[in-house]
Amino acid sequence: MRNLQGVIFDMDGLIFDTEKLYYRATKEIADEFAIAYDMDIYKRYIGVGDDEVWAAYHEMYDDLHGEEVIADFIERSFNRTIELFEAGVADLKPGLAEILAYLDEKQIPRIIASSNQRRIIDILLEKNELQETFAHIVSFEDVARAKPDPEIFEKAHQFFDVPKENLLILEDSKNGILAAHDAGIDVIMIPDLLEPTSDLIDKSLAVLPTLADVPGFLEK
Repeated sequence: MRNLQGVIFDMDGLIFDTEKLYYRATKEIADEFAIAYDMDIYKRYIGVGDDEVWAAYHEMYDDLHGEEVIADFIERSFNRTIELFEAGVADLKPGLAEILAYLDEKQIPRIIASSNQRRIIDILLEKNELQETFAHIVSFEDVARAKPDPEIFEKAHQFFDVPKENLLILEDSKNGILAAHDAGIDVIMIPDLLEPTSDLIDKSLAVLPTLADVPGFLEK
């Protein structure tokens, strides 16, 4: 990729190995409430904003368990996730150090564009001493519509005084790939829990195993 002047990172499942922790926290609380919840249900909502996920849980479970019980389930699951993050158990994804070193060497700026809440983003960055690594952060609170709507990447583009063709997005989720494609910005997919479909492959500049593989691809 020639004349790369900026990189936009997703966060969950790309920078941090958080998806399994979200599932762990939600599954623990679901079991306490005797709510039928498994990995297949979790995977449906990877890359989806919290409001949409929580609305889906109410739609799925309210009739069986009651609205107040599900609201409590959601709150306790969220709080359990925060506890795990504050305990520092979210590992960095493989290859993060390599891609950051490459971007430093090339003096290419980077930002985060995540559908997560700013509070959680800040906790994860602080626990891993990455607060100064990204020039800007675009979060759930900064947009009206979460991925797959392209709004978050349109907002991220505003932090770079360069054309979209000189930017690159790094993503792991279906909704992230769709949002990047609709924003008109090249995207590389680094799959996490979800394997890429043929449609996602077609919409991606490349599908690579880890972030460590990105520099080599860019230098081709």
